[in-house]
Formats: sequence, structure tokens, C-alpha cells
Amino acid sequence: MVNITYDGSGSINWFDANASPPATVVYNPGDIAWVLASTALVWIMVPGVGFFYSGLLRILIRRKNALSMIYLSMMTIAVVSFQWFFWGFSLAFSETGSRFIGDLKYFGLKGVLEQPSIGSTRIPSIVFCIYQLMFAAITPMLAIGGFAERAHLGPLLFFVFAWSTLVYDPIACWTWNSNGWTFHLGGLDFAGGTPVHISSGTAALAISVYLGKRRGYGTEALAYKPHNTTYVILGTIFLWFGWFGFNGGSALAANLRAAQACIVTNLAASVGGLTWMLWDYRIEKKWSAVGFCSGAIAGLVAITPGSGFVGSPAAVLFGFMAGTICNFATQLKFFAGYDDSLDIFASHAIGGVVGNILTALFAQSSVAGFDGFTVIPGGWLDHHYIQLAIHLADSAAGLGYSFVMTTIILWIMHYIPGLRLRVAEETEIVGIDESDMGEFAYDYVGLETELKPSAYARSSAFMAETRESDLKERASA
Repeated sequence: MVNITYDGSGSINWFDANASPPATVVYNPGDIAWVLASTALVWIMVPGVGFFYSGLLRILIRRKNALSMIYLSMMTIAVVSFQWFFWGFSLAFSETGSRFIGDLKYFGLKGVLEQPSIGSTRIPSIVFCIYQLMFAAITPMLAIGGFAERAHLGPLLFFVFAWSTLVYDPIACWTWNSNGWTFHLGGLDFAGGTPVHISSGTAALAISVYLGKRRGYGTEALAYKPHNTTYVILGTIFLWFGWFGFNGGSALAANLRAAQACIVTNLAASVGGLTWMLWDYRIEKKWSAVGFCSGAIAGLVAITPGSGFVGSPAAVLFGFMAGTICNFATQLKFFAGYDDSLDIFASHAIGGVVGNILTALFAQSSVAGFDGFTVIPGGWLDHHYIQLAIHLADSAAGLGYSFVMTTIILWIMHYIPGLRLRVAEETEIVGIDESDMGEFAYDYVGLETELKPSAYARSSAFMAETRESDLKERASA
């Protein structure tokens, strides 16, 4: 029997007999409703990433890999949902864990129901669990964009499970768990600058280094021009829309702090989009929709850690700095010689570091107190200068840990039969959609002349069979 009652206003009352003295915890249905609604908002961000990545794939590949990126977004939700149930939530948020990772107290979600959550006593543990699942799901999806065009889909099932367990869960634990070392130091990360963005962006870098360069890298064949700008805009719409739940929902209650988080989220995205677009205009003299979308995402990434701590004027600076620094950071791959085809490291890892640093500078105790109970010393604006050192240490730890652990996972998989990720050159030419899925994002798109004769013959035969089947269906209709 669940140990709760409902009062006349509809609030949920949970009696804590173990407290001294025994007390009743009241859950406001409005707080629960806002967090559950935010859960749905963050869920829609995951396929948003899939559409965004799919649209960004280079124009010359056309249909060859477009569907696989959208598929991976749904696959990631499914795998992480099981992992979170199995032991992910326990490893990240058990109260009895260490400073680096939790234990198996909540294995199989045992005991996760009506008791106050570790994140906030204003919502029950089961509500906090499902909300945090969405963060756990989107993070590996951001990272596996690094596999675009050159990795088998099957082994990615194992990679997502392993990466979530060994990379995301420990970083989430040390950041948000009350036992975590960053939490104890006083780190301010409202919605995931390090656990979500730095970890995923750095993982994408490790993936790019492991996989090596794509066929034709450095030639006109890989000149950057997105193959479907509509998908890029659609993905940005889903992400921007969902980010209100990502940041606003992290208040874990329906209050003024949640409203403030939504205000600064929208403002940083807007300024980031305009800034990136203007930087691109100086070169092309074109108003780039892709540039605007890229800048909006960079602004959203940067404001994530500070969204519950900074005021609206600071959000303008967050957007401007993210749109500027992340734009120029896209050139790092040419200097360092790695092939990050979707610029995930520049947008998410660099954007996350920018957000962490700016949060340390502009966090205000008055803004954090908008919820009526949070007390922090603030950042440099409140003359709390050690905050910057804490955030630099947290950012460096996230960068280093994610890169090393991702690399270890990739190379262990490399030597396990059936789990090697890198595709052969011929498969890269034909495309992941055809080689691993046998399905396509678009039905009738011509294949490129880059296909080798053998691969072109197989692809032509497949398309001929498809056309013949379609003609028969139309004739019978």
C-alpha cells in the first residue's frame, strides 16, 4: 500500500515516520504537473537532435545516411530507458553512493515511488526519476552524432548502454547527487553544462579520433553544405521548444525560478542565433538559416548551467559569447586534424565550457532564491571569486573523464567480434541507410557517381526492384 493521502486541495501528503519528530511532506500537484510536462518537452528534444543531425549531413550524401540519424534518436531513447530502469538511476542518484558514483540501492527502480526525491523534496522520487531519464537519453544521442556516415548501427546499441553507465551516470552523480564531489565543492550547474554538454561533446571528439577521417576528407566531395536545411530548422524548433522543459523544468517546481530559467533560455538562444548568423554573413554575404540555427543551439548550450542562477542581462552575454566562440571553434578540427562532421565538440563541449565559466562569473544568490528556498554564495557578481576555480575544475574533469572513458569503450569494442564500429570503405560509399537498414529517408533520389561499380550495380538492382514493385502496386490499385 502506498503511504500517501490526498487533502481537500488535491495535494499529496506523505507521512515520514522516520523523521524526528515525524512529519508530513506535502507535494503540490502543480509542481508535479510542471515537471511531468517538462519531461515530455525534453523527450521531444531527442528526435529533434536526430532531425538536426540528419539535415546537417553533407549534401553529396543525400539519402545515404539521413534516415540512420533519425533512427538513432529513437533507438537511444529505448536503450537508455532500459538502462535507467536497470541501474542508471541508482548509479546517478542513490543517496548512499560515493562522491563519484552511486550504488545499486535503487536497482530495477526498487523503492522509487512516493518518497521525496534527492533532487527536491517538493516532488516524489518517481517524478524526479522519469524527468532525469530524459537528460540521460539525450546526452548519448548528442555524442553519437560523431558516428555519422561511418559506423555500423548494431554495435551502437551496446555503446549507448555502456557509455551511459560508465560516462554519463558518474558525471551526473558527481554534479547533482548530494554526495557528489562537485556538489560538495559548491559547483553551480543548473541543467547539465558538464553532465550533458561537455560529456557528449568530448565523447564526439573521442569518437571522431577513433573512427578516423571519412572517405574524401579534405576534398570538394566533403565540402560542407547541409543536404536538408528544412530538417535543420525542424530539429532546431524541437530543441528550442523542448529546452524550456530542459532548463525551466530543472527548477523541479512551478515557481518564479522556473519562469526566470525560461526567460534566459529563450534570450540566450535568440542572441546566439543572431550572433552566429552575423559572423557568417561577413564571409558569405548571405543570411544563413543554418548559421542562425547553429548559433541558437550554441546559446542554448551555454545558458544551460546558468539558467537557474543568472539574470536576463547576463543571458545576452551568454548568447553572444556562445555564438562567437562556438562559431570560431568549428575551425579547430582543421588545425587539429580530426573529422568531427557535425561540429559537436565545438557546439557542445566548447559551448558547455563557455556556459560554466560565465555561470561562475554571473551567478547571483538573488536569482537562485527566486524559488524561495535555495541559498548559494553566488559568483563573481556576488564577490564569490572561488566559484570560477570550482567551475574550471569541474569542466576539466568532465572533458578529461569523458574523452578517456569513451576512448577506452571504443577500443574495447574494437577487439570484440561483432562490436567493431568502423564500416568498410565500400559500406561508407553505399551509405549506412542501405547497408545496415535497407530503408531510406527519401524514396527516389539518384545515387552519386562516387559509387564503385560493384556497389553501384547492387544499388541499381535494388532501386530497379523497388520501382517495379511500386509500379505493380499502383497498377493493382
